[in-house]
Amino acid sequence: MCCSDFLRVIMVAFNGIIFVAGAAILGVGIWVKVDSGSLLKILEQVENTPAELNQIFYVGYLLIAVGSVLVLLGFLGCCGAIRKSPCMLLTFFIIVLLVFIAEVSGAIVILVFKPLVDTLIEKIGHEAVQRIKVDYGKNPNFTEVWNATMDGLHCCGFYNYTDFTDSPFYKNNGHSYPRMCCDKSPCNLQTADTSNVSGCYFELVNLIENNAVILGAVALGIAALEIAAMAVSMQLYRKSSQEH
Repeated sequence: MCCSDFLRVIMVAFNGIIFVAGAAILGVGIWVKVDSGSLLKILEQVENTPAELNQIFYVGYLLIAVGSVLVLLGFLGCCGAIRKSPCMLLTFFIIVLLVFIAEVSGAIVILVFKPLVDTLIEKIGHEAVQRIKVDYGKNPNFTEVWNATMDGLHCCGFYNYTDFTDSPFYKNNGHSYPRMCCDKSPCNLQTADTSNVSGCYFELVNLIENNAVILGAVALGIAALEIAAMAVSMQLYRKSSQEH
């Protein structure tokens, strides 16, 4: 078996896996959005199911988007290698290159323009707090998402318990705060002020910092796979162009 044939087999196998994985993710995303009631019934039948799992259908759109991109990449890479199609291989290369550039650009923005990132986070935090004060306890979906987030990260609000002051929940529950904001009940101003519950923003930062090595290794692994995929697709593209 010559080098180009070996690369073609690797390309087909690799992208075949991507295509199947993307199709599975896409299917789950569509199912979550179309038939979320059945999914919730299944979750209810599982013993000791965490409450935050009930919010899984909120990520349906994300699953659909990720699955669609993976299906497209897998199709282009697999069919391009099998049919020796320069057009498909070039399209595959361009898409992977764009994803790679976006990842590198994001990393550069975070490292070089950290003050800008901090300003953006501050703006997002301000908008999140304002939304909490308007919709928490009034909008069921928004309230459930925040409850799941606070349960999962063991946190309270975006910054702290004061984010909920004057919210619909605060006004309709005798000036009390969500149970996640206190170490003991009832969760009022006194118990919330003496609790050790941090804001979700700080808990998320701690989670990222504590897993920075793992996240960095995963990012480097993904980057290496993308570079390898681009190199193989370009080699096959060159061979296919010469044959055509």
